[in-house]
Amino acid sequence: MEASVTDTQVGIIGAGPAGLVLSYLLHLEGIDAVVLEARSREYVEKRVRAGVCEQPTVELLREIGVGERMAAEGLPHHGLSLRFDGADHRIDLTALTGKAITVYGQQEIVKDLIAAHAGKGLPIEFEVSDVELHDLDTESPRVTYRDAEGNARELDCAVIAGCDGFHGVSRPSIPGVELIAYDHQYPFAWLGVLARTPPSHEELIYTHHERGFALHSMRSPEITRLYLQVDPAERIENWSDDRIWAELEQRLETKEGFSLREGPVLEKSITPMRSFVVEPMRYGRLFLAGDAAHIVPPTGAKGMNLAIADVRNLSRALKALLRDKDGELAASYSDRCLRRVWRAEHFSWYMTSMLHTDPNADAFQRRLQLSQLRYTASSTAAATSLAENYVGLPFE
Repeated sequence: MEASVTDTQVGIIGAGPAGLVLSYLLHLEGIDAVVLEARSREYVEKRVRAGVCEQPTVELLREIGVGERMAAEGLPHHGLSLRFDGADHRIDLTALTGKAITVYGQQEIVKDLIAAHAGKGLPIEFEVSDVELHDLDTESPRVTYRDAEGNARELDCAVIAGCDGFHGVSRPSIPGVELIAYDHQYPFAWLGVLARTPPSHEELIYTHHERGFALHSMRSPEITRLYLQVDPAERIENWSDDRIWAELEQRLETKEGFSLREGPVLEKSITPMRSFVVEPMRYGRLFLAGDAAHIVPPTGAKGMNLAIADVRNLSRALKALLRDKDGELAASYSDRCLRRVWRAEHFSWYMTSMLHTDPNADAFQRRLQLSQLRYTASSTAAATSLAENYVGLPFE
């Protein structure tokens, strides 16, 4: 059966925050786009991922009209705690930078964006399969795929945006000789837990402990998000709920006493940690954004925020290219994004290296870690540098 053909200006692969924000930004500029997503709408709206929104991310979502629920339900945070030596050392983000972060789950942002698309009649096709990208080095790239009913479809575009994550089809569609990959594997993983219990602390706690890193976070006043550093070879079956709570209790304890609120565990999983960047983030008429182009360890809370920064750049480049027939911003897209990407990669590596217990580190290196933590907690200059990066550097 011959494929049904649809013409659009931009084909977007992936309905995560990057793809959906890009689609909506393009709509506001009068540029047509179609979003293709391999998963179901229900799946992407429930997929728990990041939860910390930098101030520039919050401001952008408000500016484009999809931040109303975030403003009502998001949790503004003006500081965070570095917990080490059995005590909390608060970094006052707002006092140091005049800015804050907002805790609001990635899945909630996705829900808001899908609802905004539905309200405007903007096309998102869920549960597509057999996605392939063609003619990327021409001015008429194509996407072939099967829709949710299994029908053969073709999307004829002027541009394709690869927003489909690390395991998506976009990056592998670029000839290997065209890309340089930078990859760093960490000798630990995160065991993540979502629990139905009110948070035990009003702000995020980043803990350095001899047994391993721990993070206390939250998703709402009733839902807590917690993480434990574990060996990458660990299996989730080895971690009963009781074992998880006991380990969290040990790592989060303080000399003055800390009461950890326990509750039913809703989800738990183990995620390896890596840093990864490909250069350039463009090949012909294919532009990569978000996790398709770069991965950061979650310690610095940069993944989703980087993706949104990418597509803000990309929307402006595509407006100039497709509406104004000016290719300058498209040509410089990769370089402009990568400046922010590498800054975030360094900050994420710095936070990860400072807070985690490296099984390969010797006693000398462990003392250096403590020295860095103590300096960061006691020096206004060091704390300001951490705070400035954490709340989000201004968009270009």
